[in-house]
Amino acid sequence: MGTPDFAVPTLKALLSAGHSIVGVFTQPDKPVGRKQILTPPPVKVEAEKNGIKVFQPTTLKDGEAYEILKELDPEIIVVVAYGKILPKEILDLPKYKCINGHASLLPRHRGASPIQWSIVCGDKVTGVTTMLMDEGMDTGDMLETVTIEISDTDTAETLHDRLSLLGADLMCSTLEKIEKGSITPKPQGENGVTYAPIIKKEMGLLDFSKNAKELHCLIRAFSGWPVAYFSLNGKRVKVYSAEVAVGDGSVATVLSSKNEFVVSCGENTALKLTRLQIEGSKPMDARAFLCGNSIAVGTRL
Repeated sequence: MGTPDFAVPTLKALLSAGHSIVGVFTQPDKPVGRKQILTPPPVKVEAEKNGIKVFQPTTLKDGEAYEILKELDPEIIVVVAYGKILPKEILDLPKYKCINGHASLLPRHRGASPIQWSIVCGDKVTGVTTMLMDEGMDTGDMLETVTIEISDTDTAETLHDRLSLLGADLMCSTLEKIEKGSITPKPQGENGVTYAPIIKKEMGLLDFSKNAKELHCLIRAFSGWPVAYFSLNGKRVKVYSAEVAVGDGSVATVLSSKNEFVVSCGENTALKLTRLQIEGSKPMDARAFLCGNSIAVGTRL
């Protein structure tokens, strides 16, 4: 069970490891882009390439999905970024239960957006956890973890790609140990629990009263969507990348706007905005942006 790009490496790894996949559950096809073209999820595309039956129920609560699964009779269900809550009857159906691959070091960052929030929060490390699923939100007993460092240049996209590959390898390792009976589930406990909520567009607003390091983390985390932003003369300006800079001044004041775009932030810090996009234009580097948008030093954003 999986839906987005993040889940595709796990599907490929399970196939490469020789597992017999009797079916794939994924979200329904959805309209994508300005033309709203009906588009299948990446997991569906990969499954159909390999001749695997694909099921796309709109709900798991009406009993229909349960009946399909009973017919398929899986020994284990692997769940990676599926996007639906599994009811208890499905959780209890397979002999070896349902195993989830979650992109954080649980119990930190339970929830929908662990990759982005690990960057927003300034974490130095993250990873993937495999766990036995229960009825809670990422609260099941842990099986295995793998850890990686988060660099100061990582974005949600770069971290996503690394974690998706690590998660695929980890899931294969976990299944091998389950088959051998050589793995012991470990309760998460409540120490260190945090949640990674669904990201909303307004979360991208840059509050320049925060220190530059915090804002740099937010920009990197939201560089794909929703993209961090501020307002300039009534227009929204998206910020795709930035660097922590040297500078001091009143909060949210432009310190430099000739060859580079530097803004003062909270706690006597500054941020250099390096790639931007104003409404009605394309993304561009700061120099090109400043050529087309005259911003005086001292302007308050």
